[in-house]
Amino acid sequence: MSQHLRERLALGLMGAGVVAVGLYAVLRFVQFYLFPDPNPAMVIWSAHAGYFWRAWTVAYAGGMAGMAAFAAAGRDRARVARALLPALTVASVLIALQGALLP
Repeated sequence: MSQHLRERLALGLMGAGVVAVGLYAVLRFVQFYLFPDPNPAMVIWSAHAGYFWRAWTVAYAGGMAGMAAFAAAGRDRARVARALLPALTVASVLIALQGALLP
């Protein structure tokens, strides 16, 4: 495997991870405020577990973003790498706020 392809794969995986983390926090905020879950102490059985649906949804979206990052890295790897730093900062802040405000 060439160095160029390894770098593109790494950037694609990083893009997928960053998008998945940031999107999870956004999705959690949206679900908390628009579709509040019932009190778990009052519910014996629920038709779905919200965490797993959110996790699978953001994994799918992250995979799509990773493929886009992989494709973009084919043209300009340095530009994709530079774009990941602010995206990582935003995702980190969002997931920290989500963890602190909506445990």
